[in-house]
Amino acid sequence: MQLCGCGHLVVLLPLLLLSAFAAAPSRAHNITALLAKHLSFSTFSNYLTQTHLADEISARTTITVLAVDDDAMSGLLASHPTLGTIKNILSLHVLLDYFGTRKLHQLTDGSALVATLFQASGSAPGSTGFVNITNIKGGKVALGPQDNGGVLDVYFVKSLEEIPYNISVLQISKILPSAEAAAPAPDPAQTNLTALMSGHGCKEFADTLSASPHALNTYKDNVVGGLTMFCPSDGPFKAFQPRFDNLTTADRVSFLEFYGVPVYMSISMLQSNNGPMNTLATDGPKKFGLIVQNDGEEVTLKTKVNTVKTSGTIFDQQPLAIYSVDGVLLPEELSEAVAGPVLAPTPAPEKAADTPDAANSPKAPKHQSPPAPTSANPPADSPDGGAADESADGKSSSPGFGNERIHVVVLALFSGAFLL
Repeated sequence: MQLCGCGHLVVLLPLLLLSAFAAAPSRAHNITALLAKHLSFSTFSNYLTQTHLADEISARTTITVLAVDDDAMSGLLASHPTLGTIKNILSLHVLLDYFGTRKLHQLTDGSALVATLFQASGSAPGSTGFVNITNIKGGKVALGPQDNGGVLDVYFVKSLEEIPYNISVLQISKILPSAEAAAPAPDPAQTNLTALMSGHGCKEFADTLSASPHALNTYKDNVVGGLTMFCPSDGPFKAFQPRFDNLTTADRVSFLEFYGVPVYMSISMLQSNNGPMNTLATDGPKKFGLIVQNDGEEVTLKTKVNTVKTSGTIFDQQPLAIYSVDGVLLPEELSEAVAGPVLAPTPAPEKAADTPDAANSPKAPKHQSPPAPTSANPPADSPDGGAADESADGKSSSPGFGNERIHVVVLALFSGAFLL
């Protein structure tokens, strides 16, 4: 093709490059879409969706899923476990690190102890929730939960999908046996909310909630449809109690309901969300909204008055999640009534992006979900700095150009075009 004038050629070149880079693969992934390529894993995939583990997996950028086929899932389902128990068991099959085929066979000292989503959820008691991976004779790789008495009777079968060093989906021979994960999970609808909070450093808030039947019943009524609670730790709430006592009865109820979000959100979902959220008090005469902001794994809640941070997971069993926070978050609707020197407004984190005012966001029904989460975890570096593992089909894979490089290349080319 002959082009009229060298300037036209220079201008068209960056446009062609931009079109090519636009098709470059991104780091985002969807675990159910990956498993959809493998029909014999449909039951496993279905329960990842039902338990909301699929959302948590897809929100992370460095993860390994130990998948089992439909026959292995039939054995698990034969005992009719509750959905909460299934979630605990399957979360043990999600490793919080990347393991491709190559890395599995090149473990330092021949073994590795890896944290799982079960351990990170707060549902695993003590130090349970870790999986042992060991190279054994004959080139086999064996796996077993840490609480299984050292027994390694589950084996790596094959790689299903690998996107180094983002996500790896590996088939294992059967469900990982763990008495802790398989223990009957409590029915969230029957959970004693105040007892849970009292036993985990939030007794002052729990006692205050118990003394307000209207607010407590609002929480109980929302558990089945999905509920996320934030409870201030004892020290800050005890200091705040005199101001709470000075509120009107209606404002006390609204204040307490302000600490509940009418949807279930695991910690991974919170870590991948930024923006305003409605609360159980939003449908009242005042808006009572809050804003979620995060920086990596740190989750911050804020209003125009002050800012607090989540400090621990008290309970996480779909459809209920309870988190402790390190201070008393003040709704701006009651700022004049509760403001004081101890709870003066705190500055927003320097890195936090500007977000809309929660009070000005549209109201939503109590069971309307927040926006779909987007990945917030930073990409992991190569574990050993070497070449990428072989992909599931045996072909070598390597990550595409980063967005920053694309921008620099295109900008440079455009600049050259205008200079000419």
